[in-house]
Amino acid sequence: MQDVLVIGAGPAGLSLVAALAETGLAVQVLALGDPAHPWPNTYGIWVDELEDVGLVPFLEHRWKDCVVHVNSGPVPLHREYGLLSNDRLQAHWLNQAEQHQVTWCRDKAIHIEHRPTHTQVTTASGEKLTARLVVDATGHQTALVQRPAASDLSFQAAYGIVGRFSKPPTDPQQMVLMDFRDDYLTPAQRQEPPTFLYAMDLGDGVYFVEETSLAHHPAISIEVLTQRLHQRLRHRGIEVEYIHHVERCLFPMNQPLPDFTQRVVGFGGAASMVHPASGYMVGALLRRGPGLAGAIAAALSSPHTPPDQVAHQAWQALWPADRVRKHYLYLFGLENLMAFDAPQLHQFFNAFFNLPTDDWAGFLTDNLSLPEVVQAMLGLFGRAPNPVRWGLMRSVFSHGHLLGRTLMS
Repeated sequence: MQDVLVIGAGPAGLSLVAALAETGLAVQVLALGDPAHPWPNTYGIWVDELEDVGLVPFLEHRWKDCVVHVNSGPVPLHREYGLLSNDRLQAHWLNQAEQHQVTWCRDKAIHIEHRPTHTQVTTASGEKLTARLVVDATGHQTALVQRPAASDLSFQAAYGIVGRFSKPPTDPQQMVLMDFRDDYLTPAQRQEPPTFLYAMDLGDGVYFVEETSLAHHPAISIEVLTQRLHQRLRHRGIEVEYIHHVERCLFPMNQPLPDFTQRVVGFGGAASMVHPASGYMVGALLRRGPGLAGAIAAALSSPHTPPDQVAHQAWQALWPADRVRKHYLYLFGLENLMAFDAPQLHQFFNAFFNLPTDDWAGFLTDNLSLPEVVQAMLGLFGRAPNPVRWGLMRSVFSHGHLLGRTLMS
């Protein structure tokens, strides 16, 4: 019997497997595909987030020139951004797993049974895997982690291209976090949900450009995002000359938190770890994974600790009360963003990214305390123009229940 069975071997699963293995636990991984299969998406992250966890060497690219564009002009960010080297980071975690003798099973979980001393997972081929704790890291559509039903999920969607273009879509050696300029849209299109460009110079004449919907219910279709990206580029006299890679993303921003009393522990999308107001998750995986692994190792240190208690301690490490309170505050922020029209969004982001860097950076990466998040939001309210203030005040009445959860969770 294993100490921990991790289901899923994507970035969330592999990062946690490596952290668990480092604690000396006996770990097994159940995954449908090859854990060494290349990850399909790009992962951007602020460099200071990697400095905090000692993973800066796993950056493929770094940009000091980072900017946000709104209709009123560019907003320099004064914060360094990076793009992870998927191959190197994946190989690093796989190597850690190999060194600590992690075992692998390529199959699909079809049944789970909780027993007094362990959990048994039956695979599609009939194999029975047992462990004192099961962690589900299979993403947002997990079948094992239980959470309240939600009919009004809002999704971030994106369509991107890595390729070569007739003209550079960004300034040299620049990363564009958000380009909300809508001069390329028709008057009718400006009445539709807004989207923005996320773009970066990858060097040697190669660029990554991605049209992104911040959050919307229902999701903005990939077809609309594709059309807008090409329309935006053509408006600036840019044609796509060669496509190296196409990226499509779709994930929920406001998935309900899991039931923290259940015996299967989630991680990553399965544990609703996406930042509701920004869509970020990779930094949270890197920061919170080692703490979760340590809590699991501590709980399993006694052979007599019942599985329910092990799972309880794991959930408490991943979602302590203060983090839950912040989560509802971020959900309130998401509702504000989705309620703003295009002019309000431009004014909001101009004010937001003109806050002190520590404030907006800490908000996006979720490393502020709850009082610090509240202070940053009050600072934003103080410097925002009146249309944004009125929108925020209206949200207090329409989404005040989220603020109530912040105070009472």
